[in-house]
Amino acid sequence: MEKNEHYPIKIAVEVNYLPEQSDESDNRFVFAYTITITNESNVTVKLVSRHWIITDANQYVQEVRGQGVVGEQPVLHPGQSFEYTSGTVLATQVGTMSGSYQMVAEDGTKFDAPIPQFVLSVPRVLH
Repeated sequence: MEKNEHYPIKIAVEVNYLPEQSDESDNRFVFAYTITITNESNVTVKLVSRHWIITDANQYVQEVRGQGVVGEQPVLHPGQSFEYTSGTVLATQVGTMSGSYQMVAEDGTKFDAPIPQFVLSVPRVLH
């Protein structure tokens, strides 16, 4: 995999805690996250797979790998964005996620688009 400086991909994340799907007495905390992936390069790219590292407050780490995102392998032309919402379940009120998307440029170059770490937190837990 090549480094990403030739293919700038912007990744923005918005997180929501889902209290109606969570069960605090059973240490089940459900979060939804909406990710917007923007192709800031001047070539068309395709997202082929994902790699997530999900860590809870007990330092329990889950690694998730899979094809595409939400069942799709979106193709992004220069300047185009793709947005999707997914979710995860933690056993603690706070955790983090980070990872990368494995991308292929139209010339066949494979590269990783890093996903910056973001925090999952039940409201009013972190100050």
